[in-house]
Amino acid sequence: MRIDIISIFPQIFEPTLGSSMLGIAREKGAVSFAVHDLRDWAEGKHRTTDDYPFGGGYGMVMKPEPFFAAVEAVTALDDAKPTVILMCPQGRRLDQSLVEELAGRERLVILCGRYEGVDERVRTLVDIEVSAGDYVLTGGELPAMILVDAVTRLQPGVLASETATQEESFSWGLLEYPQYTRPASFRGMDVPEVLLSGDHARVDRWRRTEAVRRTAERRPDLLEAAGLSAEERSFAEDILGARETKGDAL
Repeated sequence: MRIDIISIFPQIFEPTLGSSMLGIAREKGAVSFAVHDLRDWAEGKHRTTDDYPFGGGYGMVMKPEPFFAAVEAVTALDDAKPTVILMCPQGRRLDQSLVEELAGRERLVILCGRYEGVDERVRTLVDIEVSAGDYVLTGGELPAMILVDAVTRLQPGVLASETATQEESFSWGLLEYPQYTRPASFRGMDVPEVLLSGDHARVDRWRRTEAVRRTAERRPDLLEAAGLSAEERSFAEDILGARETKGDAL
């Protein structure tokens, strides 16, 4: 996969792209990253990328000309047709299903907005707008890093095990079960006996049950699409009922 990022702050990406799993993915050749300075396509002495909004109002709006020139130039750098993404609070909320969808693309071009947003005409360049969540940040750079991290770790050969992502939170419709490591006992807190038993079938059942429990307690909105068995659904409903009773008591 090739990922191109267009931003007025390209320098902030390298510490992330060159570190940890992303750096390893790049070294392995599983993903190639290229970060481009939007100002390289801005006109004038000051390479201005923003201007006042027509109609008045607070803040500045990013100009269309640099984005059009940048996307056209960056697209021409590789024969593969890119999926062009605008990081934007108005976009589709990033979730695991969208991450998996984008991870299957051959090439991504990510546009990072700033200020009060981009000129509306920039959206004609874009295949999909993506939001990191229902909150407002100062720009699209941090959401772009989140997207890049999430997509990269799903590329073949990036993680040590091909099955490493299968039981993570959201990948199987539930939050992940509790995890423990050594020591088995720490300050009076013991690892559940089942995890020390060596009985893999029991461990699998425990993990599934705990995933249902944790999801019911923390993200009950995920349960409807989680594909629960009748027994699991009854278990989750008991937990939800207990939560409501506790809430009433408070």
